[in-house]
Amino acid sequence: MRIVRVWLACVTAMVVLISGVMAAPIPAPIEAKTAVSATAAAAQTAVAPVEPMQIGDRGDEVLSVQQKISQMGFAVGPLDGVYGNVTAEAVKMLQKEKKLPVDGKVSPELFKTLVGRDLPVSRGASIEMVRRLIQTSFQYIGVPYWFGGTTPRGFDCSGFTRYVFANIGIHLPRLADSQFSVGRPVSRERLQPGDLVFFETYEPGPSHVGIYLGNAQFISATSSRGIAVADLFGHYWGERYLGARRVL
Repeated sequence: MRIVRVWLACVTAMVVLISGVMAAPIPAPIEAKTAVSATAAAAQTAVAPVEPMQIGDRGDEVLSVQQKISQMGFAVGPLDGVYGNVTAEAVKMLQKEKKLPVDGKVSPELFKTLVGRDLPVSRGASIEMVRRLIQTSFQYIGVPYWFGGTTPRGFDCSGFTRYVFANIGIHLPRLADSQFSVGRPVSRERLQPGDLVFFETYEPGPSHVGIYLGNAQFISATSSRGIAVADLFGHYWGERYLGARRVL
């Protein structure tokens, strides 16, 4: 009987010992812990890239750059917060003087040097659309004028604006006078890059259309030079300017 009791006691002790081992938490492998920690650290330190400021941008950041560069003696055109050709050329001159890569764009580093604060990561979806629109339009400078043309083989004025806007997902009517009826009207004082600008040329009403670039310049398909940039309020176009519409 005593032997049985001793045997039961031993069995009970073994069961308790085994239960304790089974219930104990199993430590994660060291490699797994390290991988998880590394992933978490990478997620915490990941930073969204900041795109440089360039043609097509607008807003207070652009105005701050224009003001600073103007104070340094570079001609930026109107201090209007619109990053157009004139501002880009002024940035190129600054970059050349400072022995920086010359691309006409304000990098986050150059922005901080000029303005004293970081360039915002995001400056608005509409700005990105305007940038794409203007960059696309510049690709076709020099393409010949072709009456009725709607492709890069040759454009007329409304064929060009329709084609370029279609590239950013906005579909305009085919003719200039029909394009004049879309969007909302914009005064001269409130023009922004990407606005459609209209002129009265060979017939009454809107018969020519282009895309405003900022700094009183626009791009359009002209019968004399093909796709070209011109002064909005210069002698020829200024006398024929009719109005503007905003569709972005």
